[in-house]
Amino acid sequence: MKQLMTILMLSIFTLGCSQKTPEVLKTQFSKEALNQKLEDESGKKITVQEILNQHKGKVLVIDFWAGWCRDCLIALPKAEELEKNNPNIDFVFFSMERSKEKFDSSLERFNMKEKENYWFSVGWKNDFNNYIDLNWIPRYMVVDQKSEIAKYYAISPEDPEIQAAIDQLLK
Repeated sequence: MKQLMTILMLSIFTLGCSQKTPEVLKTQFSKEALNQKLEDESGKKITVQEILNQHKGKVLVIDFWAGWCRDCLIALPKAEELEKNNPNIDFVFFSMERSKEKFDSSLERFNMKEKENYWFSVGWKNDFNNYIDLNWIPRYMVVDQKSEIAKYYAISPEDPEIQAAIDQLLK
């Protein structure tokens, strides 16, 4: 009976937390998504629009991750390789940590301090994440030089469509 309950609980958990490619692959951000605030390492609030404006004219990869996310940690070396192989591309990291303390701790623990990091102090459910259908991390997005979405949905830094989107934008 105990084993049956364990299987049932795992099944329910898996159904509720599974990744699913969104039905609509968006190419632009909504006004509400762009107005979503994040915090940087110093605690300063900044909107997604302001972050995108800082990278306007460049190809940008957004990496959604968290230190508690096993899949994110497994992907981290490949994400670093993607970054290393694309020195002319900007990378920003959106953390899904649950507190400022965890955010700071993860940046230190996983050698992320030298990177551009932000976290959603309001939590996972917010205008930006809801708009982009964030249902799993890690997640990667490629944003073009005009701040439009070139690659909407990838759950691995090894997804060949990420590099293909980057290469296409650099032509």
